[in-house]
Amino acid sequence: MRRRNPSVRRRLVAVVLAAVGCALLPGHLRAQEDLPGVELGLFYANTYRPALAVQPFTGSFGGAGIAPQVEAIVGRDMRYSDRFEVLDSLPGALVGERVDYALWDRLGAVWLVTGRVEGAGDGFVLLVELHDVVYGEVREQGRFRLPNPSDPDFRMAVHRTSDAIVEWATGDPGMAASRITFTMMDADGNKDIYVIDSDGENLQRVTHYNHMTESPTWSPDGQRIAFASWKTGVPRIYEVDRFGRNERMVPAVRGEGDYITPTYHPDGQTLAFAVLGSESQSGIFTYNLAQGCCLAFLSGGPWYDLSPTYSEDGRWLAFNTLRFGDAVPQVMMMPAEGGAAETLSPYAYGSGGFYAAPDWSPHGELVAFHGRIDRRGRYHILVANLEDGGRVLRQLTSEGNNEAPSWAPDGRHLVFSGERSWGFGLMVADVTTGRIRPLLSGRRVDLPDWSPAVEAR
Repeated sequence: MRRRNPSVRRRLVAVVLAAVGCALLPGHLRAQEDLPGVELGLFYANTYRPALAVQPFTGSFGGAGIAPQVEAIVGRDMRYSDRFEVLDSLPGALVGERVDYALWDRLGAVWLVTGRVEGAGDGFVLLVELHDVVYGEVREQGRFRLPNPSDPDFRMAVHRTSDAIVEWATGDPGMAASRITFTMMDADGNKDIYVIDSDGENLQRVTHYNHMTESPTWSPDGQRIAFASWKTGVPRIYEVDRFGRNERMVPAVRGEGDYITPTYHPDGQTLAFAVLGSESQSGIFTYNLAQGCCLAFLSGGPWYDLSPTYSEDGRWLAFNTLRFGDAVPQVMMMPAEGGAAETLSPYAYGSGGFYAAPDWSPHGELVAFHGRIDRRGRYHILVANLEDGGRVLRQLTSEGNNEAPSWAPDGRHLVFSGERSWGFGLMVADVTTGRIRPLLSGRRVDLPDWSPAVEAR
Protein backbone atom coordinates (compact mmCIF):
# COMPACT_ATOMS: atom_id res chain seq x y z
CA MET A 1 0.00 0.00 0.00
CA ARG A 2 1.43 3.36 -0.98
CA ARG A 3 1.52 6.07 1.69
CA ARG A 4 1.31 9.81 1.33
CA ASN A 5 3.50 11.91 3.55
CA PRO A 6 1.80 14.58 5.71
CA SER A 7 2.76 17.50 3.49
CA VAL A 8 1.32 15.80 0.42
CA ARG A 9 -1.80 14.89 2.40
CA ARG A 10 -2.34 18.48 3.47
CA ARG A 11 -1.86 19.65 -0.09
CA LEU A 12 -4.41 17.16 -1.42
CA VAL A 13 -6.96 18.06 1.25
CA ALA A 14 -6.53 21.73 0.41
CA VAL A 15 -6.82 21.05 -3.33
CA VAL A 16 -9.98 18.96 -2.97
CA LEU A 17 -11.69 21.40 -0.60
CA ALA A 18 -10.68 24.37 -2.72
CA ALA A 19 -12.00 22.68 -5.85
CA VAL A 20 -15.23 21.82 -4.10
CA GLY A 21 -15.77 25.21 -2.54
CA CYS A 22 -13.81 27.98 -4.26
CA ALA A 23 -14.60 29.56 -7.61
CA LEU A 24 -11.86 29.69 -10.24
CA LEU A 25 -10.24 32.96 -11.19
CA PRO A 26 -11.83 34.52 -14.27
CA GLY A 27 -8.61 34.37 -16.26
CA HIS A 28 -8.67 30.59 -16.17
CA LEU A 29 -12.28 30.17 -17.27
CA ARG A 30 -13.71 29.39 -20.64
CA ALA A 31 -17.17 28.48 -21.86
CA GLN A 32 -18.01 24.80 -21.60
CA GLU A 33 -20.13 23.46 -24.45
CA ASP A 34 -20.17 19.69 -23.92
CA LEU A 35 -19.87 17.21 -21.11
CA PRO A 36 -19.51 13.54 -22.02
CA GLY A 37 -22.66 11.64 -21.14
CA VAL A 38 -24.55 14.85 -20.37
CA GLU A 39 -27.77 15.87 -22.10
CA LEU A 40 -28.00 19.61 -22.62
CA GLY A 41 -31.25 21.52 -22.95
CA LEU A 42 -33.36 18.50 -22.05
CA PHE A 43 -33.66 19.02 -18.34
CA TYR A 44 -36.45 21.59 -18.35
CA ALA A 45 -40.02 21.09 -19.41
CA ASN A 46 -42.54 23.71 -20.43
CA THR A 47 -44.46 23.34 -17.19
CA TYR A 48 -47.73 25.13 -16.62
CA ARG A 49 -47.58 27.73 -13.86
CA PRO A 50 -51.05 28.90 -12.82
CA ALA A 51 -51.57 32.54 -11.96
CA LEU A 52 -51.83 33.18 -8.22
CA ALA A 53 -52.89 36.50 -6.74
CA VAL A 54 -52.23 37.61 -3.18
CA GLN A 55 -54.92 40.04 -2.12
CA PRO A 56 -53.68 42.72 0.31
CA PHE A 57 -54.06 41.33 3.82
CA THR A 58 -56.32 43.02 6.33
CA GLY A 59 -56.06 43.16 10.13
CA SER A 60 -58.00 43.65 13.33
CA PHE A 61 -57.37 43.88 17.08
CA GLY A 62 -53.91 45.33 16.42
CA GLY A 63 -53.12 43.13 13.43
CA ALA A 64 -53.59 45.82 10.78
CA GLY A 65 -50.15 47.26 11.51
CA ILE A 66 -48.27 44.11 10.55
CA ALA A 67 -50.66 42.82 7.85
CA PRO A 68 -48.67 44.44 4.96
CA GLN A 69 -45.42 42.92 6.27
CA VAL A 70 -46.98 39.46 6.49
CA GLU A 71 -48.51 39.80 3.03
CA ALA A 72 -45.17 40.86 1.53
CA ILE A 73 -43.41 37.80 2.96
CA VAL A 74 -46.11 35.45 1.67
CA GLY A 75 -46.07 37.08 -1.77
CA ARG A 76 -42.32 36.71 -2.13
CA ASP A 77 -42.47 33.12 -0.92
CA MET A 78 -45.04 32.36 -3.62
CA ARG A 79 -42.75 33.83 -6.28
CA TYR A 80 -39.72 31.96 -4.95
CA SER A 81 -41.64 28.69 -4.99
CA ASP A 82 -41.47 28.87 -8.83
CA ARG A 83 -44.86 27.17 -9.03
CA PHE A 84 -47.03 30.17 -9.85
CA GLU A 85 -47.21 33.33 -11.92
CA VAL A 86 -47.79 35.76 -9.06
CA LEU A 87 -50.02 38.75 -9.84
CA ASP A 88 -48.73 42.06 -8.50
CA SER A 89 -50.00 45.66 -8.54
CA LEU A 90 -53.53 44.72 -7.64
CA PRO A 91 -56.30 47.31 -7.99
CA GLY A 92 -57.49 48.81 -4.74
CA ALA A 93 -61.07 47.84 -5.58
CA LEU A 94 -60.14 44.21 -5.07
CA VAL A 95 -59.46 44.69 -1.37
CA GLY A 96 -62.36 43.76 0.85
CA GLU A 97 -64.15 41.00 2.68
CA ARG A 98 -66.10 39.78 -0.33
CA VAL A 99 -64.28 37.89 -3.10
CA ASP A 100 -65.54 38.66 -6.61
CA TYR A 101 -64.56 35.45 -8.41
CA ALA A 102 -65.76 36.71 -11.79
CA LEU A 103 -63.49 39.75 -11.55
CA TRP A 104 -60.48 37.67 -10.48
CA ASP A 105 -61.20 35.29 -13.34
CA ARG A 106 -61.17 38.16 -15.84
CA LEU A 107 -57.78 39.20 -14.43
CA GLY A 108 -56.48 35.71 -15.19
CA ALA A 109 -56.08 34.42 -11.63
CA VAL A 110 -56.45 30.70 -11.03
CA TRP A 111 -55.68 30.88 -7.31
CA LEU A 112 -56.31 33.69 -4.86
CA VAL A 113 -54.79 34.00 -1.37
CA THR A 114 -56.59 36.16 1.18
CA GLY A 115 -55.45 36.79 4.72
CA ARG A 116 -56.41 38.58 7.93
CA VAL A 117 -54.10 39.18 10.89
CA GLU A 118 -55.73 39.36 14.31
CA GLY A 119 -54.14 40.24 17.62
CA ALA A 120 -54.19 37.35 20.10
CA GLY A 121 -52.55 37.72 23.51
CA ASP A 122 -48.86 38.47 23.15
CA GLY A 123 -48.89 37.43 19.49
CA PHE A 124 -51.15 37.18 16.47
CA VAL A 125 -53.25 34.74 14.50
CA LEU A 126 -53.07 34.71 10.70
CA LEU A 127 -56.25 33.48 9.02
CA VAL A 128 -55.52 32.42 5.46
CA GLU A 129 -57.82 31.18 2.70
CA LEU A 130 -56.84 29.70 -0.65
CA HIS A 131 -59.58 30.35 -3.22
CA ASP A 132 -60.06 28.33 -6.39
CA VAL A 133 -61.10 31.13 -8.74
CA VAL A 134 -62.13 28.80 -11.57
CA TYR A 135 -64.62 26.94 -9.38
CA GLY A 136 -65.49 29.99 -7.29
CA GLU A 137 -64.89 28.40 -3.91
CA VAL A 138 -62.56 28.30 -0.93
CA ARG A 139 -60.27 25.33 -1.47
CA GLU A 140 -58.44 25.41 1.88
CA GLN A 141 -58.25 27.59 4.97
CA GLY A 142 -56.19 27.65 8.14
CA ARG A 143 -55.24 29.53 11.28
CA PHE A 144 -51.56 30.07 12.01
CA ARG A 145 -50.01 31.43 15.17
CA LEU A 146 -47.56 34.28 14.66
CA PRO A 147 -45.29 35.66 17.37
CA ASN A 148 -44.59 39.35 17.75
CA PRO A 149 -42.50 40.74 14.85
CA SER A 150 -39.64 41.32 17.29
CA ASP A 151 -39.47 37.57 17.94
CA PRO A 152 -36.65 35.84 15.98
CA ASP A 153 -39.17 33.19 14.84
CA PHE A 154 -41.63 35.69 13.33
CA ARG A 155 -40.52 35.43 9.70
CA MET A 156 -40.13 31.64 9.93
CA ALA A 157 -43.71 31.38 11.23
CA VAL A 158 -44.93 33.30 8.18
CA HIS A 159 -42.82 31.05 5.93
CA ARG A 160 -44.55 28.00 7.40
CA THR A 161 -47.86 29.54 6.36
CA SER A 162 -46.50 30.00 2.84
CA ASP A 163 -45.45 26.35 2.69
CA ALA A 164 -48.96 25.32 3.70
CA ILE A 165 -50.40 27.40 0.85
CA VAL A 166 -48.03 25.79 -1.65
CA GLU A 167 -49.03 22.33 -0.46
CA TRP A 168 -52.74 23.20 -0.59
CA ALA A 169 -52.43 24.31 -4.21
CA THR A 170 -50.00 21.73 -5.54
CA GLY A 171 -49.98 18.76 -3.17
CA ASP A 172 -46.19 19.13 -2.89
CA PRO A 173 -44.16 20.53 0.02
CA GLY A 174 -42.85 24.07 0.03
CA MET A 175 -39.38 25.19 1.07
CA ALA A 176 -39.83 28.70 2.47
CA ALA A 177 -39.55 27.61 6.12
CA SER A 178 -35.93 26.54 5.90
CA ARG A 179 -32.41 27.85 6.31
CA ILE A 180 -29.10 27.54 4.50
CA THR A 181 -25.73 27.24 6.18
CA PHE A 182 -22.44 27.95 4.41
CA THR A 183 -18.92 29.21 4.95
CA MET A 184 -17.83 32.75 4.20
CA MET A 185 -14.35 34.25 4.07
CA ASP A 186 -13.48 37.41 5.98
CA ALA A 187 -10.94 40.09 5.06
CA ASP A 188 -8.15 38.14 6.79
CA GLY A 189 -8.75 34.99 4.77
CA ASN A 190 -10.45 33.07 7.58
CA LYS A 191 -13.64 31.09 7.06
CA ASP A 192 -16.49 30.79 9.51
CA ILE A 193 -20.00 29.40 9.34
CA TYR A 194 -23.09 31.48 8.63
CA VAL A 195 -26.81 30.83 8.32
CA ILE A 196 -29.39 32.60 6.18
CA ASP A 197 -33.12 32.11 5.60
CA SER A 198 -34.31 30.62 2.31
CA ASP A 199 -35.44 34.06 1.08
CA GLY A 200 -32.07 35.70 1.74
CA GLU A 201 -33.04 37.39 5.02
CA ASN A 202 -31.61 37.05 8.54
CA LEU A 203 -27.94 36.49 7.77
CA GLN A 204 -26.29 35.31 11.00
CA ARG A 205 -22.78 34.25 11.93
CA VAL A 206 -22.64 30.91 13.75
CA THR A 207 -18.95 30.37 14.56
CA HIS A 208 -16.20 32.83 15.51
CA TYR A 209 -13.15 30.59 15.22
CA ASN A 210 -11.16 32.83 12.84
CA HIS A 211 -9.64 29.74 11.29
CA MET A 212 -10.37 27.51 8.32
CA THR A 213 -13.84 26.01 8.78
CA GLU A 214 -15.45 23.86 6.10
CA SER A 215 -18.35 21.63 5.07
CA PRO A 216 -21.23 22.64 7.38
CA THR A 217 -24.16 20.21 7.28
CA TRP A 218 -27.59 20.25 8.95
CA SER A 219 -28.93 17.56 11.25
CA PRO A 220 -32.24 15.98 10.14
CA ASP A 221 -34.15 18.04 12.73
CA GLY A 222 -32.58 21.29 11.50
CA GLN A 223 -31.36 22.22 14.98
CA ARG A 224 -27.67 21.24 14.81
CA ILE A 225 -24.80 21.82 12.41
CA ALA A 226 -21.76 19.57 12.01
CA PHE A 227 -18.61 20.81 10.28
CA ALA A 228 -14.83 20.47 10.04
CA SER A 229 -12.57 23.08 11.62
CA TRP A 230 -8.82 23.63 11.80
CA LYS A 231 -9.09 25.70 14.98
CA THR A 232 -6.75 23.35 16.93
CA GLY A 233 -4.29 23.10 14.06
CA VAL A 234 -5.63 19.85 12.58
CA PRO A 235 -9.08 19.33 11.05
CA ARG A 236 -11.60 17.76 13.41
CA ILE A 237 -15.38 17.33 13.29
CA TYR A 238 -17.48 19.55 15.57
CA GLU A 239 -21.18 19.93 16.21
CA VAL A 240 -23.01 23.04 17.47
CA ASP A 241 -26.61 24.16 17.62
CA ARG A 242 -27.75 26.65 14.99
CA PHE A 243 -26.70 29.54 17.24
CA GLY A 244 -23.14 28.21 17.58
CA ARG A 245 -23.64 27.03 21.16
CA ASN A 246 -23.28 23.66 22.93
CA GLU A 247 -20.20 22.67 20.97
CA ARG A 248 -18.91 19.10 21.04
CA MET A 249 -16.15 17.41 19.05
CA VAL A 250 -16.14 13.99 17.48
CA PRO A 251 -13.13 12.36 19.14
CA ALA A 252 -10.22 11.37 16.94
CA VAL A 253 -10.54 7.75 17.96
CA ARG A 254 -7.50 6.68 16.02
CA GLY A 255 -5.55 9.73 17.13
CA GLU A 256 -4.41 10.57 13.63
CA GLY A 257 -5.62 11.73 10.23
CA ASP A 258 -7.71 14.66 9.04
CA TYR A 259 -11.41 14.48 9.93
CA ILE A 260 -13.46 16.33 7.27
CA THR A 261 -16.72 16.48 5.23
CA PRO A 262 -19.34 15.27 7.75
CA THR A 263 -22.94 14.35 6.96
CA TYR A 264 -25.81 13.09 9.11
CA HIS A 265 -27.60 9.81 8.62
CA PRO A 266 -31.39 10.35 8.34
CA ASP A 267 -31.73 8.84 11.84
CA GLY A 268 -29.92 11.90 13.24
CA GLN A 269 -27.79 9.69 15.50
CA THR A 270 -25.02 8.69 13.11
CA LEU A 271 -22.45 10.93 11.47
CA ALA A 272 -20.49 9.86 8.38
CA PHE A 273 -17.27 11.65 7.46
CA ALA A 274 -13.86 11.18 5.90
CA VAL A 275 -10.61 10.45 7.73
CA LEU A 276 -7.68 11.18 5.44
CA GLY A 277 -4.00 10.49 5.93
CA SER A 278 -4.36 7.96 8.74
CA GLU A 279 -1.42 5.58 8.95
CA SER A 280 -3.78 2.75 9.89
CA GLN A 281 -6.78 3.33 7.60
CA SER A 282 -8.17 6.21 5.54
CA GLY A 283 -11.59 6.60 4.01
CA ILE A 284 -15.22 7.11 5.01
CA PHE A 285 -16.21 6.25 8.58
CA THR A 286 -19.34 6.53 10.71
CA TYR A 287 -19.60 7.53 14.36
CA ASN A 288 -22.59 7.05 16.66
CA LEU A 289 -23.31 10.48 18.16
CA ALA A 290 -26.07 9.17 20.42
CA GLN A 291 -23.81 6.59 22.07
CA GLY A 292 -20.60 8.61 21.79
CA CYS A 293 -18.66 5.70 20.35
CA CYS A 294 -18.33 3.11 17.67
CA LEU A 295 -16.17 4.41 14.83
CA ALA A 296 -16.88 2.12 11.85
CA PHE A 297 -15.02 1.95 8.53
CA LEU A 298 -17.10 1.96 5.33
CA SER A 299 -14.91 2.61 2.31
CA GLY A 300 -11.40 3.69 1.39
CA GLY A 301 -7.89 2.55 0.70
CA PRO A 302 -4.64 3.97 -0.64
CA TRP A 303 -6.85 6.47 -2.47
CA TYR A 304 -9.10 9.02 -0.77
CA ASP A 305 -12.88 8.71 -0.36
CA LEU A 306 -14.67 11.74 1.11
CA SER A 307 -17.79 13.96 1.06
CA PRO A 308 -20.45 11.30 1.81
CA THR A 309 -24.18 12.00 1.42
CA TYR A 310 -27.06 9.68 2.38
CA SER A 311 -30.17 8.76 0.42
CA GLU A 312 -33.48 9.74 2.00
CA ASP A 313 -34.07 6.22 3.36
CA GLY A 314 -30.50 5.89 4.65
CA ARG A 315 -29.82 2.79 2.56
CA TRP A 316 -27.31 4.32 0.14
CA LEU A 317 -24.34 6.64 0.28
CA ALA A 318 -22.94 8.76 -2.54
CA PHE A 319 -19.42 10.11 -2.12
CA ASN A 320 -16.36 11.62 -3.78
CA THR A 321 -13.38 9.46 -4.59
CA LEU A 322 -9.82 9.91 -5.85
CA ARG A 323 -9.42 6.20 -6.63
CA PHE A 324 -9.15 6.97 -10.37
CA GLY A 325 -6.36 9.49 -9.74
CA ASP A 326 -5.78 12.60 -7.68
CA ALA A 327 -6.44 14.86 -10.67
CA VAL A 328 -9.78 13.28 -11.63
CA PRO A 329 -12.08 13.10 -8.59
CA GLN A 330 -15.34 11.30 -9.34
CA VAL A 331 -18.71 10.63 -7.70
CA MET A 332 -19.68 7.08 -6.72
CA MET A 333 -22.43 5.39 -4.69
CA MET A 334 -22.48 2.31 -2.48
CA PRO A 335 -24.69 0.67 0.18
CA ALA A 336 -24.76 2.71 3.39
CA GLU A 337 -23.02 -0.06 5.33
CA GLY A 338 -20.20 -0.18 2.76
CA GLY A 339 -19.58 -2.54 -0.12
CA ALA A 340 -19.21 -2.49 -3.89
CA ALA A 341 -19.43 1.01 -5.38
CA GLU A 342 -20.52 2.17 -8.83
CA THR A 343 -19.65 5.40 -10.61
CA LEU A 344 -22.27 8.12 -11.08
CA SER A 345 -20.10 10.72 -12.79
CA PRO A 346 -19.25 10.32 -16.51
CA TYR A 347 -15.78 8.82 -16.12
CA ALA A 348 -14.08 6.73 -18.79
CA TYR A 349 -10.74 5.10 -18.00
CA GLY A 350 -7.87 7.35 -18.96
CA SER A 351 -10.11 10.36 -19.55
CA GLY A 352 -10.23 13.64 -17.66
CA GLY A 353 -13.02 15.28 -15.76
CA PHE A 354 -13.54 16.70 -12.31
CA TYR A 355 -16.75 15.86 -10.43
CA ALA A 356 -17.30 16.70 -6.77
CA ALA A 357 -19.63 17.71 -3.92
CA PRO A 358 -22.51 15.22 -4.28
CA ASP A 359 -25.81 15.81 -2.50
CA TRP A 360 -28.72 13.36 -2.46
CA SER A 361 -32.23 14.73 -2.95
CA PRO A 362 -34.62 14.43 0.01
CA HIS A 363 -37.29 13.30 -2.47
CA GLY A 364 -36.76 10.92 -5.38
CA GLU A 365 -33.71 9.32 -6.86
CA LEU A 366 -31.68 12.40 -7.75
CA VAL A 367 -28.05 13.14 -6.88
CA ALA A 368 -26.65 16.59 -7.67
CA PHE A 369 -22.96 17.51 -7.92
CA HIS A 370 -20.75 19.87 -9.89
CA GLY A 371 -18.34 18.96 -12.66
CA ARG A 372 -16.10 19.99 -15.51
CA ILE A 373 -14.38 18.02 -18.24
CA ASP A 374 -10.83 19.38 -17.93
CA ARG A 375 -8.60 21.50 -15.73
CA ARG A 376 -9.44 24.75 -17.50
CA GLY A 377 -13.19 24.45 -17.80
CA ARG A 378 -15.92 25.94 -15.69
CA TYR A 379 -17.87 23.98 -13.13
CA HIS A 380 -21.55 23.36 -13.79
CA ILE A 381 -24.29 21.82 -11.67
CA LEU A 382 -25.25 18.32 -12.81
CA VAL A 383 -28.05 16.00 -11.73
CA ALA A 384 -28.02 12.20 -12.02
CA ASN A 385 -31.40 10.44 -12.02
CA LEU A 386 -30.99 6.98 -10.54
CA GLU A 387 -34.36 5.92 -11.90
CA ASP A 388 -32.70 5.68 -15.32
CA GLY A 389 -29.61 4.09 -13.83
CA GLY A 390 -27.80 7.40 -13.40
CA ARG A 391 -26.19 6.87 -16.77
CA VAL A 392 -27.48 10.09 -18.28
CA LEU A 393 -26.67 13.33 -16.50
CA ARG A 394 -28.46 16.57 -17.04
CA GLN A 395 -26.81 19.96 -16.81
CA LEU A 396 -28.60 22.58 -14.74
CA THR A 397 -26.39 25.66 -15.24
CA SER A 398 -24.97 27.05 -18.47
CA GLU A 399 -22.99 30.16 -17.54
CA GLY A 400 -20.43 31.28 -15.00
CA ASN A 401 -18.88 29.03 -12.40
CA ASN A 402 -21.14 26.88 -10.23
CA GLU A 403 -20.21 24.62 -7.31
CA ALA A 404 -21.36 22.59 -4.32
CA PRO A 405 -25.11 22.11 -4.87
CA SER A 406 -27.46 21.27 -2.00
CA TRP A 407 -31.13 20.29 -2.21
CA ALA A 408 -33.99 22.22 -0.63
CA PRO A 409 -36.49 20.26 1.48
CA ASP A 410 -38.99 20.41 -1.41
CA GLY A 411 -36.64 18.33 -3.60
CA ARG A 412 -37.14 20.86 -6.39
CA HIS A 413 -34.63 23.65 -5.66
CA LEU A 414 -30.87 23.65 -5.29
CA VAL A 415 -28.60 26.21 -3.66
CA PHE A 416 -25.01 26.52 -4.84
CA SER A 417 -22.06 28.87 -4.76
CA GLY A 418 -21.68 30.71 -8.03
CA GLU A 419 -19.70 33.25 -9.96
CA ARG A 420 -21.17 35.61 -12.52
CA SER A 421 -20.02 38.80 -14.20
CA TRP A 422 -21.23 40.77 -11.18
CA GLY A 423 -19.20 38.70 -8.70
CA PHE A 424 -19.62 35.82 -6.28
CA GLY A 425 -22.49 34.65 -4.14
CA LEU A 426 -25.11 32.05 -3.30
CA MET A 427 -27.69 31.15 -5.93
CA VAL A 428 -30.88 29.14 -6.00
CA ALA A 429 -32.00 27.13 -9.03
CA ASP A 430 -35.39 25.59 -9.76
CA VAL A 431 -34.64 22.26 -11.42
CA THR A 432 -38.05 22.18 -13.13
CA THR A 433 -38.07 25.56 -14.87
CA GLY A 434 -34.35 26.33 -14.85
CA ARG A 435 -34.89 29.69 -13.17
CA ILE A 436 -31.90 30.91 -11.15
CA ARG A 437 -32.01 33.71 -8.61
CA PRO A 438 -29.30 35.21 -6.40
CA LEU A 439 -29.70 34.53 -2.69
CA LEU A 440 -26.65 36.37 -1.33
CA SER A 441 -24.55 38.54 -3.64
CA GLY A 442 -21.06 39.98 -3.50
CA ARG A 443 -19.66 37.52 -0.94
CA ARG A 444 -17.01 34.79 -1.14
CA VAL A 445 -19.13 31.88 0.00
CA ASP A 446 -18.60 28.11 -0.14
CA LEU A 447 -20.20 24.75 0.50
CA PRO A 448 -23.84 25.65 1.26
CA ASP A 449 -26.17 23.11 2.85
CA TRP A 450 -29.96 23.51 2.85
CA SER A 451 -31.80 22.58 6.04
CA PRO A 452 -34.90 20.42 6.36
CA ALA A 453 -38.20 22.21 6.93
CA VAL A 454 -38.05 24.14 10.22
CA GLU A 455 -40.79 23.01 12.57
CA ALA A 456 -42.61 25.36 14.92
CA ARG A 457 -41.08 25.73 18.37
